[in-house]
Amino acid sequence: MTDTSSASTPSRRSLIGWGGAGLALGAAAAGGAVAMTRTGNDVDPAAAESGAAIAFHGANQAGIATPVQDRLHFAAFDVKTDDRAAFVQLLKDWTEAARRVTAGQAVGEGAYGGLAEAPPDDTGEALGLKPSRLTLTIGFGPSLFEKFDLAGRRPEALVDLPKFAGDNLDRNRSGGDLCIQACADDPQVAVHAIRNLARIGFGKVVMRWSQLGFGKTSSTTPDAQTPRNLMGFKDGTRNIAGTETDRLKKFVWVDEKDVDENSAWMNGGSYLVARRIRMNVETWDRTPLQEQEDIFGRDKREGAPVGKAKERDEPFLKAMKPDAHVRLAHPDSNDGATLLRRGYSFTDGTDGLGRLDAGLFFLAYQRDVRTGFIPVQRNLAIDTLNEYIQHVGSAVFAIPPGVRDKDDWWGRTLFSKEA
Repeated sequence: MTDTSSASTPSRRSLIGWGGAGLALGAAAAGGAVAMTRTGNDVDPAAAESGAAIAFHGANQAGIATPVQDRLHFAAFDVKTDDRAAFVQLLKDWTEAARRVTAGQAVGEGAYGGLAEAPPDDTGEALGLKPSRLTLTIGFGPSLFEKFDLAGRRPEALVDLPKFAGDNLDRNRSGGDLCIQACADDPQVAVHAIRNLARIGFGKVVMRWSQLGFGKTSSTTPDAQTPRNLMGFKDGTRNIAGTETDRLKKFVWVDEKDVDENSAWMNGGSYLVARRIRMNVETWDRTPLQEQEDIFGRDKREGAPVGKAKERDEPFLKAMKPDAHVRLAHPDSNDGATLLRRGYSFTDGTDGLGRLDAGLFFLAYQRDVRTGFIPVQRNLAIDTLNEYIQHVGSAVFAIPPGVRDKDDWWGRTLFSKEA
């Protein structure tokens, strides 16, 4: 990322760190690059290959229908302040920082050249790196609405997830008042973004849990090769494409028909379910190929559904075993329920018994959790794949609409009385 500070220019921030004055300076220094606005969710392939920036402003947040990047750093936070004004200011500070880092610029006055007696505004590890298609997406968890007199503004669709068959959830990897999803093609760029937002939020929020991800397991660009999960199978073949405006409207974006007076702030937003799914890869690796293919309902080489020749051939569900994963997860088996998936693989070392702590960090966006993830996950209760996986972390978030312009900020529609 490019640092906009100059060694010959004295710092104008206070000794207490990067704050309001730095925000104003940062916005002025950012120039036109930060003010880019998305007019659609697709990105020019050449721009994606070059590591170019994805526009921050738009009707919907970037990082949902945006072409899926290669790396993820996802973080959930708990709010520690009971000062509403201070928290709103944090959201504004975060928004300004997000504008800059997604444009490939340093936070505030940069990593060097400022006042020697104060910490720099930017941690500096992304200096010289491209924007790498970085997107930052914020969400608000159910527990946030217990704070700041927000209970009456909690959308009905933001339900607490029920306990599903086979869940073995770790509370230290679940929940959160809010989340930030950072996706980029360079892992250091994604980590840099989360690190700086956490630093700016010091004293007001604390990180509850986080997850690094690699190897996207779903794609929003169906013309590209379908990625594979850690079980070796192609994943997300029928995922919603970022260019499928009609399907996005039907299954992903909240609109005026979904809200009332108290939840109108969600118009243009979405709902996110995040699940950390541990894979018992050692057991899976000893499973015969035919059994693996029967469990998924697709062949391992091509990804073709049972009885078909090509990956994208329309599946004949009755040709699959009744407990095959594809059959149970298919919209035809769930009254049409369809999710936009943005999952990533993960490996977090070993579990102390010589087994890989590896699996899928599942991310799914939808218009309503009650008609999206919940019925699909309940239908998967008899999935044979459950013998090889276990859900160990879980969270649900309301994803507000996008930041419209330079005067807008994350969460304005929820917190501003004028919204």
